[in-house]
Amino acid sequence: MSEVQALQTVLAAEHAAVYVLGVLGGQTSQSASPGLLTSISESYAMHRGRRDHLTRTLADLGAVPASSQAAYDVPSDVGTPEAVTREALALERSCATTYAFLVGSTTGDLRAWAMRALQMTAVRSLVFRGTPEMFPGEDEQADR
Repeated sequence: MSEVQALQTVLAAEHAAVYVLGVLGGQTSQSASPGLLTSISESYAMHRGRRDHLTRTLADLGAVPASSQAAYDVPSDVGTPEAVTREALALERSCATTYAFLVGSTTGDLRAWAMRALQMTAVRSLVFRGTPEMFPGEDEQADR
């Protein structure tokens, strides 16, 4: 797989992450769960920034960046803070897997950026009650 194809795959994942985090934020009460809303908002901003960076990177490489879908599958049972936290953690773990894929599919500056994104995604999962893992994004190597 080429670097451009790998970047397109990760961009598609970031489009989905931004969408889902927007829905999770909409299900989170500022008054009842201010800490959770702050965490969701910070994750949303981080993923939106990555999405925008990937879009620019692909354009700079002469590729047409993948566009977002009109809608994405969102779990229907996100009406409680616990459910929102669970889904946010699942999203961050999924993104970690995607960034681990990007690390393995790129070189140079792109790989360094992917490694930083993987590290930050692993850290973000801790915010949503995840556990530290030796190899984030690599399920078969996880310390569980």
